[in-house]
Amino acid sequence: MNRIVRTFLFLTISVAATAALGQTTPAAPSQSDTQAQSPQSSPSQSSPRKADHAAAYYHYTLAHMYEEMVTAYGRSDLAAKATEEYRLAIDADPSSEFLTSALAELYVKTGRIADAVKEAQDIIKRDPKNLEAHKLLGRIYLRSLGDMPGGSGSDNILKLAIDQYEQIVKLDPDSVDDHLLLGRLYRLSNDMQKAEAELKAAIKIDPSSEEAVTTLAMLYTDEGDTAHALKVLASIPDSARSAKLYAALGAAYEQRKDFKAAIDAYRHAIVLDRDNLDAIRGLAENLANDGQLDSALEQYKVIADSNPEDAQTYVRMAEIYRRQAKYDLALEALKRADTLVPDTMDVPYSMAAVYQAQGRYDDAIQLLQDLLKKTEKSEIGSSNADRNNRAIFIERLGMVYREQQNYPAAVETFRKMLSLGDENARSGYQEIIDTYREAKQWPQATAVAKEAVQKMPDDRDLRMVLDAQLADTGEYDKAVTDIKSMLKGGPEDREVYLRLGIIYTRAKRWDDAMAALAKAEQLSTKPDDKAYVDFLRGDLYQRQKMFDQAEGEFKKVLAVTAPTDPQAAATLNYLGYMNADRGVKLDESLNFIKQAVALEPTNGAYLDSLGWVYFKLGKYDLAEENLTKAEAHMGSDPTVQEHLGDLYQKTGRLKLAAAHWDRAVQEWSKTVPAEQDTDAYAKVQQKLDAAKVKLAKEESNKQ
Repeated sequence: MNRIVRTFLFLTISVAATAALGQTTPAAPSQSDTQAQSPQSSPSQSSPRKADHAAAYYHYTLAHMYEEMVTAYGRSDLAAKATEEYRLAIDADPSSEFLTSALAELYVKTGRIADAVKEAQDIIKRDPKNLEAHKLLGRIYLRSLGDMPGGSGSDNILKLAIDQYEQIVKLDPDSVDDHLLLGRLYRLSNDMQKAEAELKAAIKIDPSSEEAVTTLAMLYTDEGDTAHALKVLASIPDSARSAKLYAALGAAYEQRKDFKAAIDAYRHAIVLDRDNLDAIRGLAENLANDGQLDSALEQYKVIADSNPEDAQTYVRMAEIYRRQAKYDLALEALKRADTLVPDTMDVPYSMAAVYQAQGRYDDAIQLLQDLLKKTEKSEIGSSNADRNNRAIFIERLGMVYREQQNYPAAVETFRKMLSLGDENARSGYQEIIDTYREAKQWPQATAVAKEAVQKMPDDRDLRMVLDAQLADTGEYDKAVTDIKSMLKGGPEDREVYLRLGIIYTRAKRWDDAMAALAKAEQLSTKPDDKAYVDFLRGDLYQRQKMFDQAEGEFKKVLAVTAPTDPQAAATLNYLGYMNADRGVKLDESLNFIKQAVALEPTNGAYLDSLGWVYFKLGKYDLAEENLTKAEAHMGSDPTVQEHLGDLYQKTGRLKLAAAHWDRAVQEWSKTVPAEQDTDAYAKVQQKLDAAKVKLAKEESNKQ
C-alpha cells in the first residue's frame, strides 16, 4: 500500500475511532508516557491501574487499519497484527467494552468464533444488562447458524441465539426488529406459539410494519391456517399495500387452492414492481395451477428473458410442455437447463419423465439408473432429504418398469425403497402391492401386504391396505372386523370410514357403504375432503346404475376442486366415460374427458375413455389412435382390450377384433371377484364366440 493511501486510511479511521471512544485525537504515546504508566512506576501494586486512553486509542487505530486491510486483501498476517493491536489497546484500557466488542467482531470476520464468543461473554459477565454485548453475541450465533449445515450442532446454536434475543427484547422491549428476529428464530425452532407471540408484539409496536405483518402471515400459511394469514394481511389497507404484501397474499391464496385470487394478488404485486421476478414466478405457478398453461408459459418466458441463467424456469417450462404433450419442446427446455446446471439431479429426472411419456422406456431407465448410482450412499445414511430424493428416483424407475409390464423388475426396484425410512417404506410396499395387483398376481399382493404389516405393525394405513386386499380376495368379514377395530371416536376415524365405504362398495353392500360415507362426510372439514366423499358416493351410485344421482355427485366434486387437482381429472374422466358408455351427452362427455387427458396425457384409463367416446361418435381414426395409446400404458386391462376389439370389428378387421376379445376374456378370468363385471365378461365372451364362428365359416368358404 503506498504512503498516500495509508495516510488516507489512517485519517479516516481516526475520525471514526474518535467518535467511538469519545476522545479527542491524541498524539501517539511517548516513551516517557508509557514508562510513567507502567506497573513498575506505580506507587502501589494494590491500587488499580489507571486506563491509558491515549495508548488505547493509538493501538485501536492501528488495529482498525489492519482490519480494513484484512477485508481488502484477505491476508492472515494482517489479521494477526490487528488482533495483536486490539490486545494492546485492551491492555491499555481493560474496562473498555467497545474495544472488547471490536476484537470479538474481528474474531468473527476471521473465523475464530470460539474466541469471539468468549470476548462477548466476558463483557456480559461484567455487565449482564449490557444490551450491545447481548446483541453482539446474538449476531455471532446468527452468523454461525447461517454457516452450519442442519443437525444437532445447528440446533444448539439456534438455542443459544434464542437465549440472547430473549434477553435483548427484555432489555429493549420496544424494538420491532428484535421482536421480529426472535419470532423468526422461534419459527425456525418450530415453536410456533412463541413465534406468533413475538410477531404480534412487533405488530403491536408498529401496526404498519410490513415485515412483521408478512412474516406473521407466512407463519400462519406454513401452519395451514390461511384464514388467519389472510386476516392479518387484510389489516393493511389496499392503498398501503406493497408488492411484497401482495405477493404474501398470493402465497396465502395459493395455499387455499384459490388460484384465481392468487393470480389477482400476484398481478397487483407486478404492477407495483414490474421487475419482481418472484412475483412473476408466483403468477406463473398459479396460472399453471389454474390450468392456464399457455398464460403460465408466457410468464415463464418473461423470467427466462430477464434471467437467462435461471435453470429452474426452464424446468418449469418443460413441465408445462410435457403436460401439453409437446415432448420435443419439453426436452429442448430441459437440455437448456442442463447446460446451466449440469450436475443437478432434477433435470435428468424430468427428462426421464418426458421419455416415459413418449414411450422411450429404455432412455428413461438409463437416466434413472444413473441417478440411482449417484445416490447409492443414501441407502445407508446421509440426510432425510437425500434418502427421499433416492426414493423418488426408485419409485419413478419402478413405475417405468411396471408400465413396460416388466413386473419382476418393477417389484425388485420398489423393494429398494424399503430401507429408506418409514414413509418411503410405506410407499414402497404400496407400490409393490399395486404392481402385483396390476399383474393380477393376487396371492403375491396379499403376501406383501402381510409382510408390510408385520414389519410396521403400528402403521394403520398399511393395516387398511391389507384389509382391502383381504376383502378383494373374499375375506370381507375379517377385513371389516379389523378396520372397525381402528375406530377411536375422533377426527382420525375419517380415513377408517372412507376405507369401510370403499370395501362395502366393492362388496356390493350398498346400504353399509352409504352409511360409512355419511360418517366420513361428518368428519370432513376441508372442501377437498368433502369432495372426495362426494366422488366415492358418485362411484357408489354408478355401480348401482343410479346414473343421475352419480352425475350429481360428480358435478359437486367439479364445483369445488381446482382444475389441475388429480381428483378433478379423475372425476372428469369418470363422469365423461359413464355417460359416453351409455351413449348419452356425447359432446359434453368428450369435453370432460379431453380436460382429464390434458391434465394427465399419459394416463391409460383417460386415453381409453377418449378413444371410447370417439368410437361412440363414429370418429374411428381418432378412436384407434387413443385406444392404441391406452393399450401401450395398460395392456392388461380387459376393458381396453374389449374396446379395441369393438373398434376393429366396426372397421372390418374381425380377426384383430377376435384377438383382442380373446385377450379381454383372459384378463377378466384373472380378475378377483371384487373387480369382476360379470355382465361385461359375458358380453365379451359372446362377441368372441360369434367372431370365432364367423371366422371359421370364412375360412371354410375359402377352402
